[in-house]
Amino acid sequence: MKIERKPRIFVAEDFKIEKWEDIKPYFDILLDEEISSLEQFKKWLAKNSELEAVLEEDMAWRYIKMTIDTSDEGASARYTTFVTEINPKMAEPSNLLNKKLIESPFKDQLTDEADLIYLKKVQTAIDLFCEENIPLQSKSQTLGQEYSGVIGAQLITYNGKEITSQQAAKYLKDPDRAIRKEVYDLLVERKGQDHDKLEEIFDELVSLRHQIATNAGFENFRDYKFKAMNRFDYDVQDCLDFHSSIEQHIVPIYKKIQEDKLKKFGFDKFKPYDSSADPEGKEPLKPFETGEELLDKTIQVFGELDPYFSDCLSTMKEMGHLDLESKKGKAPGGYNYPLYEIGIPFIFMNAAGSARDVITMVHEGGHAVHSFLTKDLNLTAYKSFPSEVAELASMSMELISMKYWETYYGTGDDLNRAKREHLESILMVLPWIATIDAFQHWIYENPKHSRDERKNKWLELGKRFGTGLTDWEGYEDARDYSWHKQLHLFEVPFYYIEYGFSQLGALGVWKNAIANEKDAIEKYKAGLALGYTKDIKAIYQTAGVKFDFSSNTIQDISGMVVEQLAQLK
Repeated sequence: MKIERKPRIFVAEDFKIEKWEDIKPYFDILLDEEISSLEQFKKWLAKNSELEAVLEEDMAWRYIKMTIDTSDEGASARYTTFVTEINPKMAEPSNLLNKKLIESPFKDQLTDEADLIYLKKVQTAIDLFCEENIPLQSKSQTLGQEYSGVIGAQLITYNGKEITSQQAAKYLKDPDRAIRKEVYDLLVERKGQDHDKLEEIFDELVSLRHQIATNAGFENFRDYKFKAMNRFDYDVQDCLDFHSSIEQHIVPIYKKIQEDKLKKFGFDKFKPYDSSADPEGKEPLKPFETGEELLDKTIQVFGELDPYFSDCLSTMKEMGHLDLESKKGKAPGGYNYPLYEIGIPFIFMNAAGSARDVITMVHEGGHAVHSFLTKDLNLTAYKSFPSEVAELASMSMELISMKYWETYYGTGDDLNRAKREHLESILMVLPWIATIDAFQHWIYENPKHSRDERKNKWLELGKRFGTGLTDWEGYEDARDYSWHKQLHLFEVPFYYIEYGFSQLGALGVWKNAIANEKDAIEKYKAGLALGYTKDIKAIYQTAGVKFDFSSNTIQDISGMVVEQLAQLK
């Protein structure tokens, strides 16, 4: 499909952002504009939405270029300029625009559910606005950038070659235990050099975030963040109940899987460099060699699911909206960054030839399809959907694409092995999600905690949600600071439990696809195409599943996964 940016109705076509003064006139026009009819009000909303999209996209490209090469001082400076100089100056006029919107008498004539959700979000933004927090939020973003730089520089030298942590991960799947240990030791030593630095960054973040919360009138940052993230459809107790359900239903299943692996290994316990390896001594799966091959194979897989899906990725390839391979200086992780004006997102990841990279690619590809399906919605706000919906798109794509993974693995044992490993990883990650989320609740309910108290809480949660099957002797520091790898804790606090909620929904979509693939995909697309024009429960219902993370649901879903695993042995 050929995509071009739509002509602008308000912002100049040649608009360039170098400083706040370049943007200010547009805010002034919107703030001064007289609105005397519903028609004028809707046009004003459209202008406001366009400005928001232009600014969001400019910020997005700065972030993308900075994460592609954290050592690029120019890219880093351009991102920092936006975060520390431009963004803070937009806060007050943005708040005034929100107030103008809410105070307009024509606002009450917007009665569609999409508009009511939008107005609720705007009112929340007004409620949370605090001028004192502007520099604190800017500083918080800068610290997140600093974290990415530290992690991106964590390289090791193995076999005479400098490699990233992502590239090193494939050696942790090597059947030769000596190789696994050697690489793991190098990683532990290198990461250990940054423990104090990352602890300092996190200490400062916790302090900043607590101050942001108290400035806004909240007892703690957790309660502030729940409101800031527009969590209208569930509350803190739902999260705590989710933790308990995972502990009750998922942890025992995953422990049994790991016990079976230990028996095959012939070990009493794993060492931390053992858990990723195949217990039968098989070589790591190698589904592709290069990022280009990964992309081309994924386009083929998506095409077998639905031609629209492959068209989305092909368009991104033509436009150069992907950076897939792991390399020196690149920030960790992977993401699909929506670009609200052009409508074509950008996929960033650290592919190194592993099976895990295939999951990341189809995951981010699911996000990308979501962006395409919503790119023509009227307002930018409709395209900015809650994470619980965004992750439903990506996690469902992981599962429904499995039927066509022979493109990566052929038709032999490797195919079943890849599927089995993915399903087992879901059972593994759900307790990790509960661990990270419970950790965040404790951190921000206890903002004055010491580093030792934080470490002890982390170890306590490890016992609660872990299997107890790993011997950490000699690697205590690696265990104690293992949470440092979770970038969400540093960059996007409280954005993580959404993966757990969405995983349950995605398993439901997959269950539907097993029964009737065409119908399930049509419902999936219909749900995603809603963007944020309906509430979360309605979006899930349209997608053919329930937004339900009760104990009974988790028990039922986990039982289905166990049944599917049994068919792959």
